[in-house]
Amino acid sequence: MALFNRDGEFAPLTSASAISAQAEEQSVEKRRQDVFESHRHRVFSVAFYMSGNELEAERILTETFVQAFQEHARPDASTIDRALVCRLRARFSFATQEPPAVSQPPQHPLLCGGRVNIRRNDLEEQIRNLPPEQRLTFLLRDVEGYPAGKVAELLRLPESQVRRSVISARVNLRNLLAELPEKATEAA
Repeated sequence: MALFNRDGEFAPLTSASAISAQAEEQSVEKRRQDVFESHRHRVFSVAFYMSGNELEAERILTETFVQAFQEHARPDASTIDRALVCRLRARFSFATQEPPAVSQPPQHPLLCGGRVNIRRNDLEEQIRNLPPEQRLTFLLRDVEGYPAGKVAELLRLPESQVRRSVISARVNLRNLLAELPEKATEAA
């Protein structure tokens, strides 16, 4: 086995240099694995909620990490988030204008502080029924807990638009949940 030396000529590997090269390669692979394990759940969750399909979410997850590692040898959370948003933009159309004003929500116990239990499956299904931009801003802000400024930076939108989109998503989600038959909202 041979490597190039500093002059660009082939130089045979010594056993010590071969061991050192192998150790470095394992170290790089370990760092990549650590980065992947640290962020994969978040990336998959957002991808799944956006696509509603496990296979599609896995594709988005893979493409996100490939892009992140191409951009930086040690991607941080911001690099991974930017790659994720890039992958989502490639798959979903996001409104470029401000979200429409929301209508007054119906009077329902869910909206009036009443105690109504919502099944997780119903909630997840209704999240998928939100328009893509509202869904993504809602997921990043309310599910993942990102500050509105960070969401705005990731989506390259004004912070005020992100705030309006999140509010619209919340109201629309409440409206969608309020339209469910009463039996569907009771605890199982």
